[in-house]
Amino acid sequence: MLHFRSSTVLKELFEATFKRPLSVSRQKTWLPTNRRCFGTASVDARSLSTQLKVLHAAAAHRPALRAAPFAAPFRSYCAKTEGAVELDEQLKKDGVSGETGSDKRRKAGILPSLEDLLFYTVAEGQETIPAHKFLTALKATGLRTGDPRLKECMDTLKETLKNTVDGVTLDRHLFKKCVQSNIVLLTQAFRKKFVIPDFQSFTSHIDELYESAKNLSEGQVADYIPQLAKFSPDLWAISVCTVDGQRHTAGDTKVPFCLQSCVKPLKYAVAVNDYGTEYVHSFIGKEPSGLRFNKLFLDEDDKPHNPMVNAGAIVCTSLIKQGASNAEKFDYVMNFLKDMAGNEYVGFSNATFQSERDSGDRNFAIGYYLKEKKCFPEGTDMTSILDFYFQLCSIEVTCESASVMAATLANGGICPISGERVLSPEAVRNTLSLMHSCGMYDFSGQFAFHVGLPAKSGVAGGILLVVPNVMGIMCWSPPLDKLGNSVRGIQFCTDLVDHFNFHNYDNLRHFAKKHDPRREGGDQRLHSFGPMDYESLQQELALKAPLWKKVSPTESHEDSSTTVVYRMDTVAK
Repeated sequence: MLHFRSSTVLKELFEATFKRPLSVSRQKTWLPTNRRCFGTASVDARSLSTQLKVLHAAAAHRPALRAAPFAAPFRSYCAKTEGAVELDEQLKKDGVSGETGSDKRRKAGILPSLEDLLFYTVAEGQETIPAHKFLTALKATGLRTGDPRLKECMDTLKETLKNTVDGVTLDRHLFKKCVQSNIVLLTQAFRKKFVIPDFQSFTSHIDELYESAKNLSEGQVADYIPQLAKFSPDLWAISVCTVDGQRHTAGDTKVPFCLQSCVKPLKYAVAVNDYGTEYVHSFIGKEPSGLRFNKLFLDEDDKPHNPMVNAGAIVCTSLIKQGASNAEKFDYVMNFLKDMAGNEYVGFSNATFQSERDSGDRNFAIGYYLKEKKCFPEGTDMTSILDFYFQLCSIEVTCESASVMAATLANGGICPISGERVLSPEAVRNTLSLMHSCGMYDFSGQFAFHVGLPAKSGVAGGILLVVPNVMGIMCWSPPLDKLGNSVRGIQFCTDLVDHFNFHNYDNLRHFAKKHDPRREGGDQRLHSFGPMDYESLQQELALKAPLWKKVSPTESHEDSSTTVVYRMDTVAK
């Protein structure tokens, strides 16, 4: 796996060197006063390039640092040489005096740009980069070449390769041209700054869980809606999308299926987004019912118990875009769902809609019961609302597009792959709360206890799972247990939380048996370097001599950890 940390640490040190000294810190640092700053006119740009290559060559064979040793504040005393003063004066004459010191020196060719550092990281000492090597390294971070955020980069790459001699390799200047439009996102990816730093290791575990659940043969495909009974019981797929847009899939992830009850939290989120919590819950309760999802039963206030049972979902449907025709309402919700999915596949199964409407006697009974109890907004056409309800249940997705919807909920209403806000934070918070307490039919309490994550299941075999602030997951397999949940999906979710500390009440600091993929290395995250880490850090940086030279350890006054300060050791050539 390629590491970008050494390049970033180097760049940060460069920038820190050029800025004026930091304010006095409570930490003591012993720094020689007779040294020169790196970046003065006495340093040849070609020697910098050579040093960078040496640094990357060393870093390629060593594990990446867990945290930058420069995170702790320290004072740096630098004296400008005559050459540096002359350079600054020349830059002022050129009309760039308003820029920062690092910007000036980068334009003068002394500091490498982020594009340069990315090139050195991927090239690993070579003068050119094969395009497939860059794309393979990109895929390892979890990003896809089809990611909308990388469209400009990929389009430029495609056009650039057409004009190269062999149509395959890129030199440094061509590479910089391709990546410059998306350099911030690419830098985050290669620096392992995404929510799942070691994405390859994480996905290997996901694949193991997928294979384990694949062996299950229990359950029956739903047949009370004739169109659903046509699906093969062997179909099984999972798809993952993190809040940073990292993607992974396994199985039949491109096969379309209907959302069915998985659409209930999504349309509730749309209603709250448009009308607010108080208005929506003047018609619908917030409590688990303790009854079957299709029961004709209301709470003591003659309201449906929650939006995740059929009665509550039918009332919630009546709140969306009131006064508009069913066609306008349907387009409105479809556009919402497409935005949540980052414009990935969202379709409609007319056959399922007709099948569900023809076999929907129970839902018609619930609708008339709700009408009798005056549960709808005034002037609501109940039969029209039921048609709209059946239409929304018949919306099609794939595992891949649905995982992006789940990730939008995990990301506070902002779609990870488009960066657009789709839902308000209030709507997302309320939706996740109700998914956690009421989303899994009569298994909701058990699921909250064992898995501890917001989820919603549907009779088509889908389970929409949200790990708040981390990722969204869609599991799909048609065979259902006696409570109407996917057998393989339940097993996968249970195994996921057994392996990773994703349960809402897992302790994130003190754990022994579970992995935390949010932490680099899976098990540890070091915010400061203790005495043992001081020795390992010495060994880590020993390979980089004479580029790095230890100045001294200092005792932090904020805690008992040991902080290490390093500087670039430069010699005038």
